[in-house]
Amino acid sequence: MAVHVIRERTRFGVLFKLRKEQVVLRIFLLVPVAFILAFTVFPLIYNVVLSFQEVTVFTLTRQRPFVGLENYRMLLEDISFRQILKNSMIFTLASVVFQFVLGFALALFFGIGFRWSETLRGLIVAGWMVPPLVVGTVWKWILNTDFGVLNYFLKRLGIIDQSIGWLVSPDTAMLGVIMANIWFGIPFNLMLLAAGLAGVPSEVYDAAKVDGANAWGRLRYITLPLLRPAILATLILGFIYTLRVFDLIWVMTRGGPVNATNVLPVWSYQLSFEFFDYGKGAAIANIILVILFAMSLLYVAFAVGNEEEQG
Repeated sequence: MAVHVIRERTRFGVLFKLRKEQVVLRIFLLVPVAFILAFTVFPLIYNVVLSFQEVTVFTLTRQRPFVGLENYRMLLEDISFRQILKNSMIFTLASVVFQFVLGFALALFFGIGFRWSETLRGLIVAGWMVPPLVVGTVWKWILNTDFGVLNYFLKRLGIIDQSIGWLVSPDTAMLGVIMANIWFGIPFNLMLLAAGLAGVPSEVYDAAKVDGANAWGRLRYITLPLLRPAILATLILGFIYTLRVFDLIWVMTRGGPVNATNVLPVWSYQLSFEFFDYGKGAAIANIILVILFAMSLLYVAFAVGNEEEQG
């Protein structure tokens, strides 16, 4: 009888301990779930609802008329939409391509493992920790027409005779913000690609050298195929991060001059907080969301396909 009572008490104690751990676990899970619901899910749903309403400074605190897809229709018919969408694609694709190429070249360079390579790579990666507002401010000074560093060196080298208005001319403003964004994104590409290169077995390269493969052959037939998952992740993440860039462009040009550097996130902000047309601003934000969601699905599809090939 005593043994039975002890067993029951032990069993009850174990069950109580398990239930206590489950309660604690659920409490810890409740905090991040509540955070995601409050600061991610709810704003997304609210933004979708706004895009189907006529929300201006006059109707913001009143009953908002439901207009359906009217905001989207007016945006698509707006003469500025095509130019701004084109600007977004040019800014995003040019930045992603050059960030990847330069980041990949640096990853290969530092992969050699020479003296001070770790220190130099750390200094480059530190540039990615600088806030975009600071990067934009620094590059605005570098590209200044009158006392910018870039114009100074170009004149000293004899490449130009007169200063170039990098950020004040519609012909060069987009190039200026692209250069700033490329500089800002190189460390991110370097980190991802360097991590991918570190995972490539050195025995594969040794075997290729024995077979007589040169540097180009090893790069083409070994490095690139084995780095395909890392390359894909880097390109798609770079596209997602770049398409939603706002602060860098806002600090440097505010979308000007004459919409030359205006992109979808900047236009969404302008519509909402300068023209107080919150419905259209929300619609632009949803268009960005759809594009990013499509890119995410593309990445998942490629990742699943790659795992099936390896399996």
